[in-house]
Amino acid sequence: MKLTRLLAGLPVALTLAATAATAQVNLTAETVTPGGSAYLGPAHMSEVAAKRGIANVQLNDSAVLTNSVQNVAEGKTDIATMPLILPFLLSRGVGPYTSLGPEKGAELAENLRMLFPYSLGVFFMFAYDTQGITGWDDIKGKKVMNGPPRGAALNNARSIIQIVTGLKDGDGYTGVQVDWGQVSAVVSDGTVNLAVLPELFPNQRITELGAAGNMTGWGIPKDVFEGDAFQKYLKAPGNAGFMVPVADIEASIGDSWTIKSEDDMFRGMSTVGSVGVNKNMDEELAYQLTKGFVETLDELKAKAPFASTVGFDDPANGVCGPSPYKYHPGAIRAWEEAGFTIPDCAKP
Repeated sequence: MKLTRLLAGLPVALTLAATAATAQVNLTAETVTPGGSAYLGPAHMSEVAAKRGIANVQLNDSAVLTNSVQNVAEGKTDIATMPLILPFLLSRGVGPYTSLGPEKGAELAENLRMLFPYSLGVFFMFAYDTQGITGWDDIKGKKVMNGPPRGAALNNARSIIQIVTGLKDGDGYTGVQVDWGQVSAVVSDGTVNLAVLPELFPNQRITELGAAGNMTGWGIPKDVFEGDAFQKYLKAPGNAGFMVPVADIEASIGDSWTIKSEDDMFRGMSTVGSVGVNKNMDEELAYQLTKGFVETLDELKAKAPFASTVGFDDPANGVCGPSPYKYHPGAIRAWEEAGFTIPDCAKP
């Protein structure tokens, strides 16, 4: 079954499953449109909750996540997809939460608890072979697709390029920004020479670009990845190191792609998201929701080609650091009963 068909069918499946099950409670949840891990994680959890009679989950898949995080913190929504950077920004009352101020933001952020984390995308560099790009040094003087016009993805791409090459957008290379829906067209029509973006292996964009011609991708060079500057950057809220064998990446993204590395490992930086709830969610309910998710990880990984590479089975993925965002006690119990370790710094 093709990924787009499978994901598009999930909301219908959730409705049918919920009708068939005798669920204990009704819950509201917010996430983004189908097609990536940010949707697949909460959608799968909701499906399992319905089948097991844990809860009927009404999943809104067209949410603005900055609003969703605040809605959960205020008790207006039960569950939401939460990029890990957002609880941190909320706790400081900055960025999209500036209007709240530090005091109110910190008060609301303390209400948030995690059920499970996962990667939203992995930053790396890629280009069509016809562009003649041979590595990160070739960014100088080129046009680089580095994200949408604003937001965390653009800031991360600019920072990564600067750490790897020393070059700044507008001073060493020309950054090009478009909305996410236009990225494939702008890369494939030659408007830019290369791209530095967060992707899944594969997602729809990776598949579309590969279908239009042979492409090469480069992870973060080993010496840069292990260096102080990049390791410090990985400790920022919402960031995490990503390292898997090159062969695993190439096997997942198709014959039109080649991944270059100085050894057999691919290194990148992932942005980490999660499914989060309010701290006042009943502990047994949080436990059952997480338990159902953990016990069906194999089913989850079979639903999409990228699902085995985004850390659904890694409860330590990107947690801790300066963010106040911690696990819900019910979720801790579910993960630990299944034999996983929750870092002490992620426990409330």
